[in-house]
Amino acid sequence: MSILDRIVAAKRQEVQREMQETPLRRVIELATTAPPPRDFGKAIRREGQINIIAEVKRASPTRGALQPGADVEALARAYANGGAVAISVLTERRFFLGAPQDLAAAKQAAAAPVLRKDFLIDEWQVYESRALGADAILLIARLLSDWDLARLLGLARSLHMDALVEVHTEDEIGRAAGAGADIIGVNNRDLSTLEVSLETSIRMADRLPAGVVRVSESGIETHADVARLRAAGYGAFLVGERLMREADPARALRSLLGDPA
Repeated sequence: MSILDRIVAAKRQEVQREMQETPLRRVIELATTAPPPRDFGKAIRREGQINIIAEVKRASPTRGALQPGADVEALARAYANGGAVAISVLTERRFFLGAPQDLAAAKQAAAAPVLRKDFLIDEWQVYESRALGADAILLIARLLSDWDLARLLGLARSLHMDALVEVHTEDEIGRAAGAGADIIGVNNRDLSTLEVSLETSIRMADRLPAGVVRVSESGIETHADVARLRAAGYGAFLVGERLMREADPARALRSLLGDPA
């Protein structure tokens, strides 16, 4: 099994356990009575600006532990101070050492909208995301059928959340567009091999539909990388490991924005 297959298999088991602990009707109630979400889409749509979604990521299957004991609230504040327009929180437990509670901690610490990044495969998780305070969710096209992608995207919108639909291939771009995605993220990491190349975003830029918010994800290390991706038509950038490796993430973020101070 590939690492992605292992992650999804573990996630299916986890969701089944959690659904037994918190039935769907209860998580729907929690979702529909949660405070209104912040506007993630508006935050990353700023014209002519470098819109960075800074990620809280304790570990990864490729890099191992990054900051397993990370103080999520302190990180969220540092990201906000460094100029991030939104914060992504990786909540997957087994492979990324995240937790759903990390999302609530980030939301409490900063005024920026918060994206829940996880392997979402069931409507229960979408309701759970809103109940936890998520302003937006990640939907990975590769993991979902066309019907499920459209269904979960529609459900997110009914709960007033945005959805960042992640793609890696031209076929997945077509599927995301067909589902009605208005925010599409090109993942520079191949989820099969876990290899990363910015050339993926460059190659896919002309294939993205007009009018969608274009997000480049993974492998962004320098301001020069950001400048190159902006020239290709991307307006927002999801950055995780680059910032999690730094003792001063706010300063690292400002460097990505082109501020050397």
